[in-house]
Amino acid sequence: MPTFPAPETGILLTHFIVSEDIARSRDFYANVLGGEIVSESPAVVALANSWIIINSGGGPTDDKPAVTLTAPDPNTTSSFLNIRVANIQEIYEDWSAKGAEFLTPPVDHGVELRCYLRDPDGRLIEVGQSNRDFLKERGLLE
Repeated sequence: MPTFPAPETGILLTHFIVSEDIARSRDFYANVLGGEIVSESPAVVALANSWIIINSGGGPTDDKPAVTLTAPDPNTTSSFLNIRVANIQEIYEDWSAKGAEFLTPPVDHGVELRCYLRDPDGRLIEVGQSNRDFLKERGLLE
């Protein structure tokens, strides 16, 4: 079982998301995307080589005095999860069968194949498969 994201040295990257229904989001990241629930409260899901921390929104606090956390507007975004996969068609079919709702099937953009889905709060998630030949031609991959 993955451990809680608390490094003894160095740093690690987690992604904090605000949800209107923490249990629903936790179950989506675990059951649909294949993560593993590390903690129920606070809600933490280990996903691939990272962690998703899921919490409710709220008003300013003493360490962020002018910031209010809210669930996203599904039609406006300034950032999104970008999940890189080895076989996008396999992931698309598997996650669709588990209830993921993709905006479109995977689309070939030359440098990569990609498609997008939304989590239960409407948060945009990109799923992408790099074109390995394209990257090798440019010296970005051996």
